[in-house]
Amino acid sequence: MFSKLESVLKRYNELERLLSDPATASDRVKLVEYSKERAQMGSIVEKYLEYKKVAKEIEENSELLESSDEELKEMAKEELTRLKEQRPKLEEELKILLIPKDPNDDKNVIIEIRAGTGGDEAAIFAADLFRMYARYAERNGWKVEIMSSSPIGIGGYKEVIAMIDGKQVYSKLKYEGGTHRVQRVPETEASGRIHTSAATVAILPEAEDIELDIKPGDLQIDVYRAGGAGGQHVNTTDSAVRITHLPTGTVVTCQDERSQHKNKAKALTVLKARIFEKMQNDANTSRASERKQMVGSGDRSERIRTYNYPQGRITDHRIGLTIYKLEQFMNGEIDEMISGLITHYQAEALKHSQEK
Repeated sequence: MFSKLESVLKRYNELERLLSDPATASDRVKLVEYSKERAQMGSIVEKYLEYKKVAKEIEENSELLESSDEELKEMAKEELTRLKEQRPKLEEELKILLIPKDPNDDKNVIIEIRAGTGGDEAAIFAADLFRMYARYAERNGWKVEIMSSSPIGIGGYKEVIAMIDGKQVYSKLKYEGGTHRVQRVPETEASGRIHTSAATVAILPEAEDIELDIKPGDLQIDVYRAGGAGGQHVNTTDSAVRITHLPTGTVVTCQDERSQHKNKAKALTVLKARIFEKMQNDANTSRASERKQMVGSGDRSERIRTYNYPQGRITDHRIGLTIYKLEQFMNGEIDEMISGLITHYQAEALKHSQEK
């Protein structure tokens, strides 16, 4: 581990030198490349320098134990106790920082939420989930833009797709994909019987144009008149857009905007994210399996998380974490769950890297 850390520190110092070189300042591409690389190393270097400082202080205080000055020896003992407690914690933090970074962590995401089993109640729950993520995004200073939606008349969604734009969005939301199950008494239920419904969530990293080259000839673009609930027309022009990527059979529709051009742009963004995700999955069979498990069929029995309203609790079945703050959770206060998931999967990644 420490030889790797020394290599990182050496490269970081080299980047510092390169960035101060006038030749780099005049080359915008190199400047951006080096600045980005240095920024990615910053937290590791900072923690490693802190570790080295603690190690040096341990060495210095150990030497003071040989002193004939009893007061100085006592002070050194106390300081050593503190430093020796601090060192293993820093080592663990460094191990986590050395885990290979997910290249998608800095990206924006396309979030797709669909009603599963449970009829209208599942659609209402899908809307509740979307509101929860939108409020979480607001708390983080992220921007949410609906790309496509299929609302039902009672305040629910058969499907809603949105772009969440901000800092480190994918790193926070990537573990939210899967089947979410709700247990509650629907407002329409006269007998007070608890119903179980489900909705699926998929989290897709936004595809950048440099990563994905879609040929115009591979796209079939159809336009049609946008329709609203109950068969009513949203407008009287052919503004709705359906795009089919012929090589993969991927289909995306968008009719939320009145402008055909805006609907086409939104549909293309979602299409690229889906194709980019498929490309990544095809290149990594284990991740493909994970993504398949993420969305599942929307059945109640397949779930990553349960929202139990009568008991006021949320349980994530992957990590066994239960939180008794349902109202706050549904209002976007989901940091405790997000942190628990990140910690769990970091520990799993660390365990996997040590077994190699």
